Amino acid sequence: MPKTTKVKKKVSKPKTKVVKAKPKTASITKTVSKAPIKISKTYIPKDTEKYMCEKHKVFFRMRLTEWKKELVKANNEALYFGSMDDNSISADVVDQASSYTDKNVEMKAINRQIKLISEIDKALARIREDIYGYCLDTAEPIGLKRLIARPVAKYTIAAQEKHEKNEKVHADD
Repeated sequence: MPKTTKVKKKVSKPKTKVVKAKPKTASITKTVSKAPIKISKTYIPKDTEKYMCEKHKVFFRMRLTEWKKELVKANNEALYFGSMDDNSISADVVDQASSYTDKNVEMKAINRQIKLISEIDKALARIREDIYGYCLDTAEPIGLKRLIARPVAKYTIAAQEKHEKNEKVHADD
């Protein structure tokens, strides 16, 4: 019986060694992937590069972040300067109606921009999750040209057309 016990100990030791080897390999992979990639401000993704490589992700992350900053700044300015006009109440009914209409249009624009900021946040989350650039329906690549034109795109053109067609059908009901 002592021999059997020794054999079991020998078998358990290599298993422990294998388990220890796996985390080391994983940690090496993590440190390699965490290396920051720098791109120039004039960099534009090319079709010749691997689709959604680290350079592409960095490019779109930077672009989305800058776009978000611009929208937030524009919204803050519009809200600040728009609130200053509240003090000018006119006795003329036509002027009041015109002012009301202008403020309505401005608020709709701000609401659209707020929704766009939300879409940008979702796109940034997709970049972190490594699913950015791929269709949410078909998992096919969306394409660099489409993403450069519309960085918050979630679907390929075919899938987007299908969604819009379904929205139109349900809107008619």
